[in-house]
Amino acid sequence: MKKIISIINQKGGVGKTTTAINLAASLAILEKKTLLIDFDPQANATTGLNNFDIENDFSIYDAMIGSEKMLDTISNTSLDFLHFIKSDTNLVGCEIELVTLSNREKQLLKLINRVKKNYDYILIDCPPSLGLLTLNALTASTDVLIPIQSEFFALEGLKSLQETIKIVKENINSNLNILGLLITMHTKRLRLSKKVERLLKTNFKNKLFKTKISRNVRLAEAPDDGKPAIMYDVNCSGAKDYMDLALEIINEKR
Repeated sequence: MKKIISIINQKGGVGKTTTAINLAASLAILEKKTLLIDFDPQANATTGLNNFDIENDFSIYDAMIGSEKMLDTISNTSLDFLHFIKSDTNLVGCEIELVTLSNREKQLLKLINRVKKNYDYILIDCPPSLGLLTLNALTASTDVLIPIQSEFFALEGLKSLQETIKIVKENINSNLNILGLLITMHTKRLRLSKKVERLLKTNFKNKLFKTKISRNVRLAEAPDDGKPAIMYDVNCSGAKDYMDLALEIINEKR
């Protein structure tokens, strides 16, 4: 079954874009046809892949406003099984432009429907907010992946995100599913990390991924080099963690 996965958390600094980039690369290395869409006006995924053979003048904004076809915004990358659609700062104004449209929450869905037959996985790197862009992503998705840092304050905001997902599921997209919560920036030795993990297991049960993304210098360095961690240092723990996550998603074992 094809999966369209929104990677979302309205709290910044939890590894959302790092997860989008590295999960997409790992799925592609496992020979799953994968499309990564940078749907964040901050365009961090686009910056983080600036040395990855991406050549396209068009962005997701161009497709959203109808000036370019969705197919024409897709770029090849250094990985044969990974395609990418970049973002740019023009996407900031997209929410205002969408307000006047009928079915404004379904614009991204319409675009993805035109290309989804070509992919096994489509990943959407969402903005760190719960606005109209994020609503478009949730409407277009089959699943939601929530990265969460293993610290106490990272738990804040989960309730409002859950409520948003529930509203979308009940009113717009009945097929929407929480694929899982992913613990990021994990340090095994910290008592707080263990406490946060216990709280998540208690509250989300089988929705917590077994894979945890450990704190890793090479993983943090990779975006500066403009490529996923697995192409920057295949042996680093961060690259291995995201490969484990990709396998867990493919096998759907929780």
